[in-house]
Amino acid sequence: MDLGAQTSTAQVTRLLEAVQVLEPQVQAWAHLDPAAALAQARACDARRQAGEHAPLLGLAVGLKDIIDTADMPTENGTVLHAGRRPLRDAALVKRLKQAGAVILGKTVTTELATYAPGKTRNPHRLTHTPGGSSSGSAAAVACGMVPLAIGSQTNGSTIRPGAFCGVVSFKPTRSSIDRAGMLVQSPSFDTVGMFARQVSDVALLWRVLSGPAPPAQDTAHEAAAAASAATAPRLVWMPGPLRKRLEPGVEALLWSRARVWGATDSAADLPCGMQAVVDLHRLIMEAEIARHFAHEYATGAAQLSASLRGQIERGRRTSDAELIAAHCDLGSMQSAMDAWMQTEAIDAWVTASAPGPAPLGLQATGDPIFCTAATALDLPALQIPGLIAPNGLPLGIQVVGRRGCDAQLLAVALRWLHP
Repeated sequence: MDLGAQTSTAQVTRLLEAVQVLEPQVQAWAHLDPAAALAQARACDARRQAGEHAPLLGLAVGLKDIIDTADMPTENGTVLHAGRRPLRDAALVKRLKQAGAVILGKTVTTELATYAPGKTRNPHRLTHTPGGSSSGSAAAVACGMVPLAIGSQTNGSTIRPGAFCGVVSFKPTRSSIDRAGMLVQSPSFDTVGMFARQVSDVALLWRVLSGPAPPAQDTAHEAAAAASAATAPRLVWMPGPLRKRLEPGVEALLWSRARVWGATDSAADLPCGMQAVVDLHRLIMEAEIARHFAHEYATGAAQLSASLRGQIERGRRTSDAELIAAHCDLGSMQSAMDAWMQTEAIDAWVTASAPGPAPLGLQATGDPIFCTAATALDLPALQIPGLIAPNGLPLGIQVVGRRGCDAQLLAVALRWLHP
């Protein structure tokens, strides 16, 4: 993605005009400073005129409001952090700025990036949820208020809103992007996520955020990805035991798309059992939430949602010894998945991004169950739009790759899957 002949100032001006029209209905932004955004854009135009090249020079990016920014508030979607002003940028924000990005503003997150919704609505149908917890990032990209946005995923917080809002979203292998300066919810699972309208654009974002440094050109990832994508990948269609959670008519649409991609059918469960993965993910996540949000619970429990209080209270019942044992079990499951994909020569498996399109109502963010396995097992996952559900809303499809093989998954999507 690049600006072409357009100036960054012109791009940001156009985006701010779109925000002015659409934001009263969609409500995707937690913080916007148009004057600051335009000042960044003018500085980028000056860099371009001076002959400078950088991967994102002049391109606008939205940041989920759990990512620290020294020049904007970061309030984490809770009144308990209202007015919070970090002293320094998060690691990924430094990379974005070094790569020339214009930070347009902060997008809405659910409460402390958990389940209680924020104010954002689905731009395709305002009475339906945009998903969560990266609701503002997905919605802002979907309706053209920003071309690129950063979110996070601890269960289904990137893939699910990408599906509900009809955009590309990517949850990489957790260790590929530095999370320093982001809200810590559950460090075993917290992962940076990203949103765009094209696979090539999330691939660009991932290269910038994951590389050894954000240079003007980064060919190492591209060379590895090109080698991986030189031959057709082995894809497996695997809703597995979750088939019963799909809404009527959804499986036929997803399976039809998977067949076009060359996926073969498989009724098999994961090598470690889907329910076991889901149960272990919940135990670890809630125990870690309880520990990392202990201060918020102690000082402001009455101002937390009932759902978050419930997570914290369940998590407090998990002892340190039980949590250590659960981490050991999780490591065994991750190793079993790595070995299974290697032995079976599976490059990626294809499944739903969510049980169906965005549900009606704004009181919840939808079921993350189809995202849990990739998150728990630390597998890169890519949500691809393009399908339409029977009710006319976007329907996503998810492609899950091997752990640590993010570049290969993106290359497969660019060459074989995405039109």
